[in-house]
Amino acid sequence: MDSILDQISRDLPAKALFIVTDVNLVRSGILDRLHPAADIPRFIIDPPGEISKHMGTVTSILEAMERANLGRDCAVIALGGGTVGDIAAFAASVFKRGVPVAQIPTTTLAQADSAIGGKTGVDSTISKNAYGTFWHPAAVFMDVDCLQTLDQRQYRAGLVESIKHGMIADQGLFSYIEQRLDAILACDPTAMTHLAYSNCRIKGRIVEQDPDEKNLRRVLNYGHTIGHAVEAASRYQLLHGEAVAIGLVAAGMIEVTLGLGQDGRLERLEELLHRIGMPTRISPYATAQQVMELLAYDKKAIDRKPRFVLTTRLGQVYCSAGQWAVEVDRKVVEEVIKRLL
Repeated sequence: MDSILDQISRDLPAKALFIVTDVNLVRSGILDRLHPAADIPRFIIDPPGEISKHMGTVTSILEAMERANLGRDCAVIALGGGTVGDIAAFAASVFKRGVPVAQIPTTTLAQADSAIGGKTGVDSTISKNAYGTFWHPAAVFMDVDCLQTLDQRQYRAGLVESIKHGMIADQGLFSYIEQRLDAILACDPTAMTHLAYSNCRIKGRIVEQDPDEKNLRRVLNYGHTIGHAVEAASRYQLLHGEAVAIGLVAAGMIEVTLGLGQDGRLERLEELLHRIGMPTRISPYATAQQVMELLAYDKKAIDRKPRFVLTTRLGQVYCSAGQWAVEVDRKVVEEVIKRLL
């Protein structure tokens, strides 16, 4: 950790630093390991998690930065999981019209997905990530040793994004997770380093081609269309990865219905999700009606009709008329959601 802070200072010379983290990280002792950070101003998100992912928290961070007399010559350090990273980066993107952010992801979810790619955001009272910006990090630093501070539920839920990457872009990664799951669940450093590298390679390649999510980058939303709706309907009782697990199964069922998924990958997916203890059904977290209503608020929706990312085989996303997120008949979606109850 000390070396990470030193590296940030070298990469962002003459920048006054401001740390955003949450109370869980403070309790874990990770913040204490940043010895030179003792004199760095900070904002600690409390309560931690999705409940604080709203505009009020962003405003509080911005005002704390102003009280610290920071200007455009500062940089924000986002130390924590996906929620911390999203909130901190959003604040950085609008403070004094934008200052750099360095991400230090400390969860399986953040290291696999949210710290990479520059999407920031907070929730509205209706839907997830309703407000946000594209603000690419100045740097991302990953230390897989941080993952050992996570509780098992958070740790396992974050693995779903790695499974998603295998589904959309790398069947070898999917097979690796299947075969090395015991080591991954034990937080074996070699296995987790391989996972982190694979996730960065996959997401980095996609984001580089489509940084502002005009088309190709939408493939990263595989499983997220219904997943986000279920997550919001559950009032965030479900962790993001748990909701996406349900969304992945939903996408697989849509693929089978449309004749795109007859190769047994849905069965492999469900088995893998069960092995890591993920839910694969909507009930008791939400009703079919709640999910259908929330789908209209999805960011990819056009005329309130959601668009879905689908696969044709492990590692290959379905593309129709040049589009990577496609419309699916409402009756098909309704039927799949009923089957997921």
